[in-house]
Amino acid sequence: MQGLDSFFEKYNFDDPIRLSVLLAFISSFISFFSVLYFNDYTPQLPALTFFVFLLLSFGVFYLIFYLFIRIFIYRKVLLIFKAINQVKVVEKAEEEVARNVTLRSAQVAVFDWAEDKMNQIQMLKEREKYRREYLGNISHELKTPIFNIQGYVLTLLDGAMNDPELCEKYLKRTTKSIDRMINIVNDLDLIAQLESGALKLKMTRFDISELVKDVFDQLSDKARGKNVKLKLKKSYDKPVLVVADQKRVEQLLINLVMNAIKYSKPEGGLVEVAFYELPGQIMTEVSDNGVGIPKEDISRIFERFYRVDKSRSRDAGGTGLGLAIVKHIIESHKQTINVRSTEGIGSAFSFTLQKAE
Repeated sequence: MQGLDSFFEKYNFDDPIRLSVLLAFISSFISFFSVLYFNDYTPQLPALTFFVFLLLSFGVFYLIFYLFIRIFIYRKVLLIFKAINQVKVVEKAEEEVARNVTLRSAQVAVFDWAEDKMNQIQMLKEREKYRREYLGNISHELKTPIFNIQGYVLTLLDGAMNDPELCEKYLKRTTKSIDRMINIVNDLDLIAQLESGALKLKMTRFDISELVKDVFDQLSDKARGKNVKLKLKKSYDKPVLVVADQKRVEQLLINLVMNAIKYSKPEGGLVEVAFYELPGQIMTEVSDNGVGIPKEDISRIFERFYRVDKSRSRDAGGTGLGLAIVKHIIESHKQTINVRSTEGIGSAFSFTLQKAE
């Protein structure tokens, strides 16, 4: 069967004309030898008569097979081909399309169409799974501060407001939960703007090494509270100049350094930042000596609300959107970010930015 398929493919017999010629040729010779057989192999008529008979039978069989293939097979195949390829043509162009379509090309088109639909179905399933996880995560993240606020307010209404010290304590906790909700909403809004392209980048030329020092100053209190040391991997005598949106780069640096501080070792934590010059780019690497990330989680850490250790991560604070924002900021600059991590040794996040000339 495979040999027959290869024979038909080799000589292009999936074309209706060639296929009709082949079938007519075979049928006319069968008819010719049938006539000879029934005449006891002693033809009573001249050879010219048999030649004319052979020629006429070939023509009749060719016409029959061609019409049959065109009407009952090929037009149906052509309709399928046009449907799966979404081909819309006027009547004058119908024959042009028909001439270019063969049974082999229609078969390939059907297989490609089926594979494409399977890929689309798989993609839709993955998106549906992601949507369910995303809705569940955002519901959980907002539910926690909302229930906290509800509990504090009910406690105050039950009489705690009459105690000034207790009232102040619960109002501060309420404010903290409200701030958490605001941060989540603001981060979601920022991601939506970055994804849609609504947030326009203000590209400027600046020294990223000085920006890192500013970020270290902003986060120095948090680092001291966790006994974590912040430092540049080496001293940079010359400015490390890049072209980017300074405000957004500062935001992604804060997110990366904060993330490194959170998951550093309880004692003797270290967060380092280093710069590497590449052709046309500057690569910035933020590394720590913390708990590291399991290998199976690395591919998902940039997803919104994804947490490697959900209980510990939530206790550490944050909205669960920090790394998602980092990824979107880098992608909006048309650059890349990568992560290397080993459990118990630490993690290193590296991203590229355009080098200033």
